Amino acid sequence: MSTATLTTKGQITIPAEVRKAMAVGQGDRVEFVEVEPGKFLLFAATRSMTELKGRFGKPDRPVRIEEMNDAIARAASGK
Repeated sequence: MSTATLTTKGQITIPAEVRKAMAVGQGDRVEFVEVEPGKFLLFAATRSMTELKGRFGKPDRPVRIEEMNDAIARAASGK
């Protein structure tokens, strides 16, 4: 298991073996995703959103912006 120490500025250095396994380097971005209270996963955010095009197939029907906003509001409220 790899560990890192938090600095007084709230920064950490990701250990070399973790950076290598994640294929990230200087200037790359990472995301922290909370999977449960106090527990996070770390993901490399090095790919462009355009790389996702076509990976999920076409929707059964077009989705209105109002439906998207309602879904976001429901998810944010925990319902």
